[in-house]
Order: sequence, then C-alpha cells, then structure tokens
Amino acid sequence: MWFQPVEDHLIPGEGSRMWSSSQASTRGVIEVGRVEAGPSHFPKRQPAPRNSSRINLSRTYAIKSCSVSSRTGLCVGQCYHKKFSSCKCKLGWSSQPLSGLRHHFRVHSSASEAVLTSQSDFAKLLVGNEKIGVLLLNLGGPETLDDVQPFLFNLFADPDIIRLPRLFRFLQKPLAQFISVVRAPKSKEGYASIGGGSPLRQITDAQAEALRKALCDKDIPAKVYVGMRYWHPFTEEAIEQIKRDGITKLVVLPLYPQFSISTSGSSLRLLEGIFREDEYLVNMQHTVIPSWYQREGYIKAMATLIEKELSMFPEPQKAMIFFSAHGVPLAYVEEAGDPYKAEMEECVDLIMEELEKRGITNSCTLAYQSRVGPVEWLKPYTDETIIELGQKGVKSLLAVPISFVSEHIETLEEIDVEYKELALESGIKHWGRVPALGCEPTFITDLADAVIESLPYVGAMAVSNLEARQPLVPLGSVEELLAAYDSKRDELPPPVTVWEWGWTKSAETWNGRAAMLAVLALLVLEVTTGEGFLHQWGILPLFR
Repeated sequence: MWFQPVEDHLIPGEGSRMWSSSQASTRGVIEVGRVEAGPSHFPKRQPAPRNSSRINLSRTYAIKSCSVSSRTGLCVGQCYHKKFSSCKCKLGWSSQPLSGLRHHFRVHSSASEAVLTSQSDFAKLLVGNEKIGVLLLNLGGPETLDDVQPFLFNLFADPDIIRLPRLFRFLQKPLAQFISVVRAPKSKEGYASIGGGSPLRQITDAQAEALRKALCDKDIPAKVYVGMRYWHPFTEEAIEQIKRDGITKLVVLPLYPQFSISTSGSSLRLLEGIFREDEYLVNMQHTVIPSWYQREGYIKAMATLIEKELSMFPEPQKAMIFFSAHGVPLAYVEEAGDPYKAEMEECVDLIMEELEKRGITNSCTLAYQSRVGPVEWLKPYTDETIIELGQKGVKSLLAVPISFVSEHIETLEEIDVEYKELALESGIKHWGRVPALGCEPTFITDLADAVIESLPYVGAMAVSNLEARQPLVPLGSVEELLAAYDSKRDELPPPVTVWEWGWTKSAETWNGRAAMLAVLALLVLEVTTGEGFLHQWGILPLFR
C-alpha cells in the first residue's frame, strides 16, 4: 500500500488498475521449463522501482483533512475518486471533528495537509472506536486418530472436491461417508507416523496469539480468530465468536501465501454464503488479503531459513534448492486463470533474489506435490522431479515447502518420509528440509504489518500498480474477490471425479466397470440356476 498526498489522485485505468481474473493469469509470469540442473532456472529481471512513499510507521504520514456537506473527516492514503463526494472509502467520516487528535497536527502553508507524527497517533486514527478483528483461514486437520475419518468425510462432502451430476447430488454425503471409511485406515497410518494427529491447529493457534501480540506492540488492539475449512475450529465457529465479540471491522487473512481458487477461494466461497445469510455480517465492514507472497518480511524469513539449512550440508554451495509446492489441477490455471502458478513462480524468483543478495547462488527448481485423482495437475511433479535429479547426478538436495507456513502431514510425512526415501533411492546422498515458518518472528511481524496496512481499505477496494512489486496485493470484499478470481469455478472439473456424463474418460471407465459387474452377475446367475441365455445358446453346457 502506498501513501501519497491525497490531491495526487489516481483514477482506475490511469496509472493504476485492478487485478482481474484475466490479468491474474499473466501477472508476474516467469518462463520456466522442465527441471535442469544449472546455476539458475529463473530469468533475472530488474525489480521495479519501489515507491519511496511506502508506509513506515516510524515516520510521518500525509493525511488529508476535508469536508463533505456538513461532515468533516480525515482521509488517509490514496483515494481514487476525483471528488471526495464520490469517495466510498468509509475511512471514519464523522459529523464532528475528531476530538483528541487536534494537537497531533500542524498546518502546512497549503492548508490542505496535516502530518501525523507518531506510530501511536496513526494507530489511533486507524482504530478509533472500532473493534478490530483478524480472521486467519486454514485447511484444518485431524488432531487425533479418531478424528481422521470424520475429517475425511468433511473433505469429500465438499462439492468442490467430489462433484456429482445434479441428479445425484443427494448421494454427496453417503458417498463421502463411504470414501472416508475406506480411506481412513491408510490415512491413519500416515497420521500415526507423525505423532497421532495433525499439529496444524496447535501451530495456527500459536500463530494467532503471536499475531495478536505483534499487533498490540504496534498499538493496534485486535482480536485474532482461527477458522478452519474442514475441521475444528470451523470457520462457522469463528464467525459466531466474532459476532459475540461485537467486531465492527474485520480483516480476513488466509494463511496461504499464494492465492488459489482451491484453497483461499474455497474458504472465501464458504464465507460468502455465511455473510449473505447474516444481517450482522452484511453490515460489518471487512476486507480480504488474498495473498501476501511478495511481502518483504515473508521473503526474508524464507531466505533466512534456507540459508540456515544450507549451512548444514557438507558442501553448501553444491546443494540444489528444491521448492516443493502443493499442486492444483491444471484446469484451474489454464481454464479459469487461477493466479497460483504465476504467484508461486514469482515467489521463488523473489526468494532467490534475496538469497543472491546474501551471496548464495545455488541452483534451484520448483515442483508440485500432493496430487490426487485422475485429472492432470500442475507439473513437474515432485516425485518425478526427484528421480530425474538423481539420474542427472544431483547429490545434495534441500527441500523447501514453499506453500506451507505450518507443519502438516504434507511436510512431516509426505516430504520428510516419502520424498526423502525416494531421494536416497534415486542416488541423492545428502537430504535436508527447510522447516515451515510457524511463528518465526520476522514472518509474524510482517503479517502484523500486512493487517495494519489493510485497515484503511476495510470496506473499500484497493487498487494495485501491477508494474511495482507492492507488498500488498489488491484487497476487497469476499464478494468482489470471488467475482475477480473465481468466476469460472463452477465450470472446472473437480480434483476427484466420481462420474461424468458423455464421452469422457471417466464415463468410459465407469461404464466399463458397470458392464464387467453385469457380466459377472449373469455368469453367477447362470451357474447357480442352470438356466439363462448361455444355456439356451448351448455355450455353458460345452464346459460340463
């Protein structure tokens, strides 16, 4: 978010623009081919000049004092309307001048600006009499082995995971129950190997408390809530607590650094349904930070963890940095313009640039893990890439779980156990893994800054300059963001396809299975009864 004198207005389409779904698919795209061992796989680009007016809470800030009719208020940061009468920023207009703040300002010769001179004053202006809330969104995970089956049921009961034809939607929950019961034993083995359950809730709760303290240290009294998609505390539970606490301004912060319609988008769709049905939530101002992979604090925190783990190798400079991200179906990116792939590649580029500033020039590559179902997912796949690297003579590999900020089964079991074993079998002798960020101080502080920077936009839509690597990507309401990022979601194939009508691979597979079962049933009937078409045609008696 850039702060400028308010008379320097920007009009959407003139020097700034909003990130639409069509733009998202090309935003920050880096041309990356298949994995090749080499000095660098990501083209070098000159970073866009950073705006010198970037917010820094230790400095002074320009604030516009203006009047509309009989109302007097303060407008902080950019307003993208030529006339204040058309401003919809909702930045705290009041019928009377703000009391208690007069002594914080000095008048400039232009009589059009005032300067706020301390972090505390700035915080008071942002918060006022509002009750600030921050909602952290995450996937959720079973905390005990007994939780595994119901967790899987919640997962597969989501129509975005298993999509049935409209005629058979009533089978969604029975089918989810069947699949969850069948898959539970194997899943329990995985969770048992990492301690009997997912640590995701404990880590996310710790992150929420650390974020609350970081905001408090910056004079922003806020309550931080945790809402999980498929397990406790469910998003619905968090929303009920938000209502009980009387929150008036809410910042929604998905704990996914990069936006995808299958992660952040799924949680936003759930929120949209909750918001639409509740009068309190309809009137509550909110904004969403859809992704934050570009933020300086996040990039530096990741680089620091990588630098530390590299030092553990016998020859650090020869270790390849292996970024492993959670995969998404290819159709999400190619057909719906999901920005996930572009954001992931730019994120890797930014981390490598930060490492180069520290004198680390190791080669790197990016692959995608955790694919399920018969549809094609983003490539290259992590397991195939590990085998290829072993065949090409790579001996040292440092795995970096780039799309995860908390330890979960994907890091503790899939990477630490499955991929490590695969790497050693493929001829890679030295293996290391960067831990998830968790409550790393630089990371938490940066999240707090992201929340503070988003507060002026609560109830409004931010406009982003795509040429500049801003730390704050476009903000907006749940409804606005879904319209921009997720408009084609219903047209996409789900990750797990149970049935499709028409001449499709899925239909052919299931038709074949149905035909085989029918033939088998007829054979059993003929053999047990001694009657039927095969006996009438004289075929079965030949085998007597």
